[in-house]
Amino acid sequence: MEKGKNSIFGIRAVLEAIKAGKEIDKVIIQRSLNSPLIKELHQATKTYGIPFQYLPAEKFKVWDSKNHQGVVAFLSEIVYYDIQTILPGIYEDGEDPFILILDQVTDVRNFGAIARTAECAGVHAIIIPEKGSAAINADAIKASAGALHKIPICRSKSLLNTIKMLKDNGLQIIAATEKSTTNYNSIEYLKPTAVVMGSEDQGISPQLLEISDQLISIPVYGSIESLNVSVATGILLYEMLRQKKSIQ
Repeated sequence: MEKGKNSIFGIRAVLEAIKAGKEIDKVIIQRSLNSPLIKELHQATKTYGIPFQYLPAEKFKVWDSKNHQGVVAFLSEIVYYDIQTILPGIYEDGEDPFILILDQVTDVRNFGAIARTAECAGVHAIIIPEKGSAAINADAIKASAGALHKIPICRSKSLLNTIKMLKDNGLQIIAATEKSTTNYNSIEYLKPTAVVMGSEDQGISPQLLEISDQLISIPVYGSIESLNVSVATGILLYEMLRQKKSIQ
């Protein structure tokens, strides 16, 4: 955690920042706090869709020099978007949505590199979960070569519900998993598509695999069992782009 950079300390200060529309990445609250102001803060985070987390008191010792009152907010490095407001505009522009979903990708540099490739490939938006995703900090921005300021990043409270919404809006869901025997270049990506990538250690959540329309994999011929998630994402996105460009 950042010790002080881009942080707001104290219950009232954080509440005021939220109500003022500040772009906040996350709020952490000390466990066992139970005042009317804490309840108001909790409600505000839910109302404005800001991720929050309860942590034990010892986690706040790093800010002992600050009057944090058991509450710290971290300002976001970027502006977050809502995928439901982006989709209509893509269709109105006469384009097929080209969406990337990242499930449990927590490595900052991998995330930044993925965003860079996605922006270069013409991806319309990246969807990440509110919890369990890489921090979008200065390291991520640097690894993305600034792409995180260009491509819309959308936070989702439930990737499962978001995928259901995308399917209702005409998108096919393609999930990359080592469990599949279907080669990534043997299927068609010409329809509106969202591709789901998971972390290298845990992969994609089982419920997301179950709801996906197609499961695909990238063949590996060496002794190492899997590709880096950033590299794998690049291969898939450019295969999708190749197919789209081949018919234009």
